[in-house]
Amino acid sequence: MAAIDEVEQLDPAALVGLHGRSLLTTQEWPVADLDAVRAVARALAALDRRGIRTPLLPHELAWAVFFDKSTRTKSAWAGAAARLGMHPEIVDGSTTQVSHGETAVETGAMLGMNAHALGVRHDLILGEGNTFMRDVKKGIDDYLDATDDSRCVPIVNLQCDVDHPTQSMADLLWLEDKLGDLADRRITISWAYSPSYAKPLSVAQGLVTLLTRYGAHVTLARPPGYELSDASMEAATANAAGGGSFRVVDDMDEAFREAEVVYPKSWGAHDLMEERVIANALGDSLGLKEIERRAVERNADFTDWICDERRMALTGGGDALYMHCLPADIGDEVTPGVMAAATIDVAREAQWKMYVIMALLATAKVPDLAAALQALASE
Repeated sequence: MAAIDEVEQLDPAALVGLHGRSLLTTQEWPVADLDAVRAVARALAALDRRGIRTPLLPHELAWAVFFDKSTRTKSAWAGAAARLGMHPEIVDGSTTQVSHGETAVETGAMLGMNAHALGVRHDLILGEGNTFMRDVKKGIDDYLDATDDSRCVPIVNLQCDVDHPTQSMADLLWLEDKLGDLADRRITISWAYSPSYAKPLSVAQGLVTLLTRYGAHVTLARPPGYELSDASMEAATANAAGGGSFRVVDDMDEAFREAEVVYPKSWGAHDLMEERVIANALGDSLGLKEIERRAVERNADFTDWICDERRMALTGGGDALYMHCLPADIGDEVTPGVMAAATIDVAREAQWKMYVIMALLATAKVPDLAAALQALASE
């Protein structure tokens, strides 16, 4: 079935129900809505790969604010906006007035005056990023309501402290490309050693909460002290009750054994991430540097948590699908040989993020989207 046919066969009410929506976590969206967005992403990808332009939102401004570093997600936002005919504008969060005390609600009101969509990355401090996004959305919505402005200005979470929904949705699309239905598939998300910095928890949290909604047998592996949030663990456990399973182990070998998919990725020790919240609130820059030093030192207790050829041989058939959100710390999270074998696969995995963002913007903003896509396909 062609991707465009999948869109045509969607319940029109499903797309109407997505109009004006902002994706802040996948957990709060019904599975049917997540499925509808992925079907649109596949349709847009099919059109793009056939060289068919999709200027569905011409002359609109797509702002993105990043409070953390990024390569792939910035590129995905710019590529998505440009393909939809929008003008992408990406700014460093440290250059905004947020650093001078402007509230998220005020920031939202200011951006809402001119923008037509907003992407935000705010992922380093527990308890802050997702709350910031919701407050920005309130500022935008309040401004639009107060001025009788009919513009729809959705927010896309480009990674926060809770979730990385465009990444996990891209990962899900790639998994479906490779495996089809995920029901009863064995998928391992594992901590892996990194000497670089205490990375956010949200990639792993997003994966365990999303994949458990699709009937997979999901294993989370991490050393002691590298727990994810209680909320994500509770959500993954509850999701798995509808089919599949969810378990947590502290042995990387056990997690890899007979797995069909492995996703080894580093994140920071939970107690130190909580200490960082306090130091950040106090504006203690020296304290933050000391916590970061201790986090890297703590990571070094587990240098043997690496995705290597020996562990890959433990997986189902010895050839599990290797996945990573990138960039991977080659030589630490994964050996050069394993990464070399997966280079094309992880690039194709990453490419889906642009189409996910396109789909989120299009479903939020384009009336009668299925008809618009069909018209583009028939030109």
